[in-house]
Amino acid sequence: MTSPEPRPPLPPFSLEDAIRKVRLAEDAWNSKDPVRVSLAYTPDSRWRNRNEFLVGRGQIVEFLQRKWAKELDYRLIKEIWAHGTHRIAVRFAYEWHDIDGHWHRSYGNENWEFDGHGLMARRHASINDLAIGEGDRLFRWPSGRRPDDHPGLSDLGL
Repeated sequence: MTSPEPRPPLPPFSLEDAIRKVRLAEDAWNSKDPVRVSLAYTPDSRWRNRNEFLVGRGQIVEFLQRKWAKELDYRLIKEIWAHGTHRIAVRFAYEWHDIDGHWHRSYGNENWEFDGHGLMARRHASINDLAIGEGDRLFRWPSGRRPDDHPGLSDLGL
């Protein structure tokens, strides 16, 4: 068996490494490309996302396909909360609307654990949804990567 391709930054994480890892994850999720996102995880990665428990990249891809079929015009911001040598805690918020045009902002926290190749082996996510009006939206950049000059969560008071 060949070793997986490393996904820098690699543990042990400095604060700068952890911040970079969080931004890379945000960028991947904002691509809304389930396969691209799944490649940041170990082949046998274990997830808890709300009340779903997933194992492996195949289940991650299927989950993300379902997610982005329901959560339309998805825009995400992640921010580091804490980090250790191979773990990172993140808080995040994302905005989306359903098929009927009702907008939501989802808030959450994630705990991540990485292997030595920089792949995420565990992801535990707790998420709550808040209905918002279209006029209450704060994440208004074009679909894709959040622009570098767009405020983060703390800057937005979230």
